[in-house]
Amino acid sequence: MNFTSLAFSIFEKSIEDYHLLDDVDATVSNPFPFQSLEYYLYLKNRIDTVQWHLEDIIRNPDIDAVKALEIKRRIDQSNQDRTDLVERIDSYFLDKYKAVAIHPDATINTESPAWAIDRLSILALKIYHMRLETERKDTDKTHLESVASKLNVLLEQQKDLSEAIDQLLHDIESGKKYMKVYRQMKMYNDPELNPVLYGRNRR
Repeated sequence: MNFTSLAFSIFEKSIEDYHLLDDVDATVSNPFPFQSLEYYLYLKNRIDTVQWHLEDIIRNPDIDAVKALEIKRRIDQSNQDRTDLVERIDSYFLDKYKAVAIHPDATINTESPAWAIDRLSILALKIYHMRLETERKDTDKTHLESVASKLNVLLEQQKDLSEAIDQLLHDIESGKKYMKVYRQMKMYNDPELNPVLYGRNRR
């Protein structure tokens, strides 16, 4: 099994596990060995899946303002957790390929492997929920045809993105490409860099 087939199957399991209870506050046991790559992939998608549903909840026009602010801050924290985990997955690949002899004409990719994997995780969620739309019984033929067409596009994206990720990993492993990871600097989360926060602290 190639890497993306493994990763996507883990993402699908995470999504299915979430929907057993369909509750953003539910806890779930990660079924993979602690700190293994599979463990991180499952956790990555779990974060994405919970955030997906938080984004749905906060768009309810009747939501209480205090509740909306609470969820917004929870989404902010989720985004930070997501970024931290992407960097952890990239660290796995950096360590895995650290002994590879890099070709003199090797090039760098526009994004790191883990950020591409991040997009694959989100795509798994889009496919799952678009497929649910194609199974609805409470809508009309026009809607069903529209979502079926969109699902086909998403499945094509999955194929293309998966091939691109597998090719990138192969190129890194063979020295044709090299990894260079820039750690994210989310200034609005840092009390030393967000002027609203550090200004407040100086009052």
